[in-house]
Parts: sequence; C-alpha cells; structure tokens
Amino acid sequence: MFYFFSDFSYLWPVVNIFRYITFRAGMAGFTAFILCVIFGPVFIRVVKERRIQEVAKRKDAPDLDKFQMKKEGTPTMGGVFIIGSILVSILLWGDLTNSFILMTFFVCLCLAILGGVDDYVKLKGIGKHRGIRGRVKSFWQVLIALFVAVFAYLHPDITTCLDVPFFKNLIVDLGVFFVFWVALVVVASSNAVNLTDGLDGLAIGCVLMVAFTLGALSYVTGNAAMSDYLLIPHVPGAGELTVFCAAIVGASLGFLWFNSYPATVFMGDVGSLALGGSLGMIAILIKKELWLIVLGGVFVVEAASVILQVFSFKLTGKRIFKMSPFHHHLQLSGWNENKIIVRFWIVAIILAMLTLTTLKIR
Repeated sequence: MFYFFSDFSYLWPVVNIFRYITFRAGMAGFTAFILCVIFGPVFIRVVKERRIQEVAKRKDAPDLDKFQMKKEGTPTMGGVFIIGSILVSILLWGDLTNSFILMTFFVCLCLAILGGVDDYVKLKGIGKHRGIRGRVKSFWQVLIALFVAVFAYLHPDITTCLDVPFFKNLIVDLGVFFVFWVALVVVASSNAVNLTDGLDGLAIGCVLMVAFTLGALSYVTGNAAMSDYLLIPHVPGAGELTVFCAAIVGASLGFLWFNSYPATVFMGDVGSLALGGSLGMIAILIKKELWLIVLGGVFVVEAASVILQVFSFKLTGKRIFKMSPFHHHLQLSGWNENKIIVRFWIVAIILAMLTLTTLKIR
C-alpha cells in the first residue's frame, strides 16, 4: 500500500522513500515483529479459553512421552499470527504489482490454510489419523505447488534455467520439467520445515536464519550491478522479495518471543507448512534453489533422517535412528532439549554464513 504513495513524490518529495526496497524491507520486518508481539498474547489467551491445546501423548511414539508430557495443554496454531503478521506487512509495504510477491503470497496463504485444516482435524480428533491423511495433505500441497509452478513457467521474466553453484558457465535448461521442479522444491521445503518443528523454537529459529540469508540473496539478485559483480543470474524484480523475507524475519523474531524454551505457544502446521513453502518459492524465484540445500541444511538433515528411517525399516526391519526426525534421536540419546535447539541454531547460522561467502566462488 505505502509503495503506491511514491507515485505522488512530485507533490510530496518525502514519500519517494517508499520506492526504496531497503526502507520497505526494514519496515516490513518491524511491522511483522510488532504485530506478533501485540497480538501474540491476545491469540494465546483466546486459544487457551477455547482449549486449542497441544495433545502431547502419541500412540505412535510412546518413547517421547517422558519429554512431551510437560508440554501437554500448551496452546498451539500460533502460526496463525505468524502468517497473519507476514501477510499484513506485505500488504502494507510490498509492491503488490510485483508478480514475485504475489506468487509467494499465494503459496504462503494457501499452505497456511491447508496447515490450519490439518491442525483442526488433529486437535478435534477427527478420524483415525493425527490430522489429515498423509496422501490427502500431499495431494493438496502438490496441487498448490503445481498451480504456481505453471504460472512461473509462463512468466516472461522467469527463466527455466537452473543456476548451478560454483560454475559460472554451467547452465541447465529444465524446459517444461521446470514445472515439476518448482512443485518438488515447494513441497519438499514445506514438509522439511514441518518435520523440524518438534522442539521449542527449533524450527522458527532456523527459518529466521534462512529467511535473512534469502533476503540478502534476493536483494543482490534483483540488482543488476551486484549480480553482475558476483556472476550470478540477474532476475529483474526479484529484489522485491527482500521485503517478503524481511517480513518473515520480523514475524519469526516476534513468534520466538513466545516460542522460545519453554514455549508458551506452538506453531502448528498452519505456520510450518506456509513458512517452508514460502522459503522454497523465494529460492526458486531468485534461482537459488540448489543453494537452499546448503542454506537449509538443518531442514535437509531432519527430512533425510525421516526418509532414511522409513526406508531402512521397510527394507530391513531395523531402524537407523532411535527415532526420527533427528532431533528426537538426540533427545532419546540423552541430549537436553535446550542444548539441541541452540546447537541447531548455531549450525543454521554457520550454514547461512557459508552460503553467503561462497557466492563469489565461481
């Protein structure tokens, strides 16, 4: 909204400041943070009154009960005010004519709705499963991702070429397979963040690091001079995604205010699915989806531990880990919850630094 005020800079020169991405990104982050801090306590009070609370005891993971029982009754679905703060900030500070912003907005909103339905079904105990059936949820994730993937494929400013790290002359044109690649990245990143969301502040802290780094990458990718200097693909209009990333960072900090150990509210699928999908979409639009493997290394390891555990058990009848995702394996190995969280954050920071420092290596 405020971006459009810059059109009247010939009348009031001061409003020209709304043209600058850096200013609007800073304000989007600040707005998202303030909205979370203000409305967080209101949301927590309301969900407590309505008994929208975490069901800690699980039939499929009884070994976790000794760690999880103290979390019983903690309000959940806090992703509602995370995603709400992000989207309101984008409506206020984003350029709503920018198709990159609109695509990411769409992915974030749709996955938040899907996650919200999943949380509702889970909390109400509808059916025999914890939430929506896996196949049903996957179907809707893929459908949402394919819809935006087709739009991205037809977009004149989005190339189907894949930017391969460390090689300045290696170009892989995916052609029509770009559609399936986009869907894969969005769904994978969405599920990876969802799987990581198991300890107080673990997922949101790592999301914060990834979003901050993607914000920096978005800015240099959208800047012709900077992208030319760094020998990375220049994507006109991608700089606007810096505003979206800043909003995620601000909302993450605001939610962490309440979600840090010991948490007074949990994110729920409404937050984790939307945040993961948004990060994946941003990485695609700025042509950094392969960089996301390193940058989001914590999420990759968490998701990989689940995949390996399932395959190992089905093929050999044996488990590789005491429990998956990996953070639960560490819990059952005697690690303190707070130690796991902080060390995962440290790894996320190191991976973010590594991603930024390798930009010039071509």
